[in-house]
Amino acid sequence: MNKSIRRRALMGTALALAASTVLTACAGGDSSSADAEADGTASATPAAAVKDPLVATFDGGLYILDGESLKPARTIELPGFNRVNPAGDEDHVVVSTDSGFRVLNATDQTLTDIEYKGAKPGHVVRHAGRTVLFTDGTGEVNVFDPADLSGGKKPEGRTYTSAEAHHGVAIELANGELLSTLGTEEKRTGALVLDENNKEIARNENCPGVHGEAAARNEAVAVGCEDGILIYQDGEFTKIDAPDDYGRIGNQAGSDTSPILLGDYKTDPEAELERPTRVSLIDTEKKKLRLVDLGTSYSFRSLARGPHGEALVLGTDGAVHVIDQNTGKVEKEIPAVGEWQEPLDWQQARPTLFVRGHVAYVSEPGKKALHAIDVETGKKITSVTLPKSTNELSGVVAGH
Repeated sequence: MNKSIRRRALMGTALALAASTVLTACAGGDSSSADAEADGTASATPAAAVKDPLVATFDGGLYILDGESLKPARTIELPGFNRVNPAGDEDHVVVSTDSGFRVLNATDQTLTDIEYKGAKPGHVVRHAGRTVLFTDGTGEVNVFDPADLSGGKKPEGRTYTSAEAHHGVAIELANGELLSTLGTEEKRTGALVLDENNKEIARNENCPGVHGEAAARNEAVAVGCEDGILIYQDGEFTKIDAPDDYGRIGNQAGSDTSPILLGDYKTDPEAELERPTRVSLIDTEKKKLRLVDLGTSYSFRSLARGPHGEALVLGTDGAVHVIDQNTGKVEKEIPAVGEWQEPLDWQQARPTLFVRGHVAYVSEPGKKALHAIDVETGKKITSVTLPKSTNELSGVVAGH
């Protein structure tokens, strides 16, 4: 390829994908090329800046990878089960640790002193120039401007605490309204909306098992339910029912270029682990829901959006399925990794899809590999073999 991954990755509109779920894993680097840091403490050796860094988790730490070559630039030792999400600027990634959210300067390859402490750090949501953290163990919501992270100090921002702690999610809209889920540790029911002063202005409790979020064009914000999806737009809630009595949409991916959201779709409430083959396309303008059968299963780390709003799903058949979001037609299947099966434990590694601009990054933990693929051409740009198998995969994403 004549164009660099950096150029491709910076084209198009950045994804408004939550981490939701949210709540939520060849030729190259070896462990000797990456400096190790113990427990996230800074190395004495200054690190050269990494271009468009990616961050991959492994059992006991983080790999910081060059966004073009995919080679590891630095390894940070960080015990426990860690999760990673874009912070919303060109340099930082939010790391969910055992003790709370920590901010990693991926460009400089150092964990900063910025931390949001609290048990069970959950969703990280980027939208309208704001980043929102939801701490499940406390119900606390923290909102900040990711541009303020560059100062190295904890940004001044908005806070809100849910009536009861629960596995939730929140998103701030461009007009300052804050949508946050409702629930308890035992039961989740819907969402409320607060004005800039944290005064409640809207509420809907017709969304059992509320989970995940995504934003579509014209700021249609959705949260998933066990019987469909709940949309908030222009001050009003609208419920779109699933075609089945139990039709759970727990994970969603949105695009600013499209009014249509991509969601998963599960129909068996008794399953220890359902491996669905259908995904949902939710038209937030027409308020309609369409199901697309891929002929292969996928996991909660399989959903993403392309640079033109394409719905992308990494199947257990090893291919990235590219779906026209308007017609529901599978336009092409891009070979990415070998066949795989979703593990029963959600914290166990499985192939993971992360998309930035025109580049899809796909991990292959069974081979300790990571691949970069051009979404438009379907051609593999480069691959790398890492010292250890990775689990979660993310990177810096600016311009949301």
